[in-house]
Amino acid sequence: MRVFVTGATGFIGSAVVRELIEAGHQVLGLARSDAAAASLTAAGADVQRGSLDDLDSLRSGASASDGVIHLAYNHDFSDYVAAAQTDLRAVETIGAALEGSNKPFVITSGTFMLTFLLPPGQLGTEKVVADAGVTAPRLVSENAVLALAKRGVRSSVVRLSPSVHGEDDHGFMATLINIARAKGVSGYIGDGSNRWPAVRRIDAAHLFRLALEKAPAGSVLHGVADEGVPVRAIAEVIGRHLDLPLVSVSPEDAGEHFSWLGTFLAADNPTSSALTRELLGWKPEHPPLLEDLDQGHYFKNER
Repeated sequence: MRVFVTGATGFIGSAVVRELIEAGHQVLGLARSDAAAASLTAAGADVQRGSLDDLDSLRSGASASDGVIHLAYNHDFSDYVAAAQTDLRAVETIGAALEGSNKPFVITSGTFMLTFLLPPGQLGTEKVVADAGVTAPRLVSENAVLALAKRGVRSSVVRLSPSVHGEDDHGFMATLINIARAKGVSGYIGDGSNRWPAVRRIDAAHLFRLALEKAPAGSVLHGVADEGVPVRAIAEVIGRHLDLPLVSVSPEDAGEHFSWLGTFLAADNPTSSALTRELLGWKPEHPPLLEDLDQGHYFKNER
């Protein structure tokens, strides 16, 4: 299968490209820079120059392929509404190019979206979807893609855990470690009992391939290996490796201490992937979050 992949050179996307090529697929990766194009070429992929704002390029890449995996997203927390609107336009453009083809279209969302839909602390499952008209970021894109199932597209949504972890991670875990270094303490909010789901990057990449190959139209899938790791347990591992004291930060002070991460760090987001595993036969096989942190690669160099 020839697969158009957006976000193909990112932390997750590069693993997805490798997974696809090793499974015998051809990859056409979206690249907005010469460096990204060179990286794709070195990985054995073809290059489609463009960006999420270049709708003609997205349309062309989708039309020239047998399926699409959409991973790119502008993680600008200063203007999350604009980022969500850009994503929706990209999803709508790709969806229109695939309409009536029965080709697979897999998009990326996050399990944090469940906190908009469920009471605090309730276990989120793949059956939880947003009502039409819900305008929370990324849920609009979820609904747009799921609606394509009735328009001849084998569409699916992969909700990723907030922590997609592994070597070279520059996401939430790396940010939390950098904050601990800067503050001289390893912090958590309140009693730290709130939970984060997590998944190893390699296992997430495998899930995207399975979704492309066999997810039924209209599927919601969860990229979750750990259903919920207490945030205090994460802080304990960080404190131990950095030799820093463990500190509880009050909810009122979380924004000052953790900056933009404070809102996310306070979330209680226990999430199941039981239905995903049953549907696709997906079996996460790599070390869970706390074990991965304990391997030490997150702490070798300041980031």
